Amino acid sequence: MLPIFVSASQLQSRELSPQAMRDQNKEIAKLAAEEISKSLPQTVDKYTKLINVQSDNATLIYIYEINTAPKSDETIKKEDHSRMKQAVTEGTCRTSKRFLEASISIRHTYKSALTKAELFRFDISQESCLKL
Repeated sequence: MLPIFVSASQLQSRELSPQAMRDQNKEIAKLAAEEISKSLPQTVDKYTKLINVQSDNATLIYIYEINTAPKSDETIKKEDHSRMKQAVTEGTCRTSKRFLEASISIRHTYKSALTKAELFRFDISQESCLKL
């Protein structure tokens, strides 16, 4: 039993090369996107639905639709961008801390449910959280 314990502790102390770490992060993002996607679509609030989760390299991409009626897409972009960016960044920094600390970034893309046009895109990394 001791040789197994020793080999396991040796394995845990081994450092991954930067390329191996990037490859691992890509795989983690891919697997997380696949797992989260199984429970979609999900209602976030009375205006917002999470409709898709994808991965792109070491980025998790959450895609939402917003029911913006009666406001136009342009009005939403103008009036809600800074408030949304602040709220989404703070929320992501709280709820996705482990991903961010592992150098997996998060992108939140919001589209109009009516026009399907992109309204907002927020890219959040660990550095984003340090700026709060």
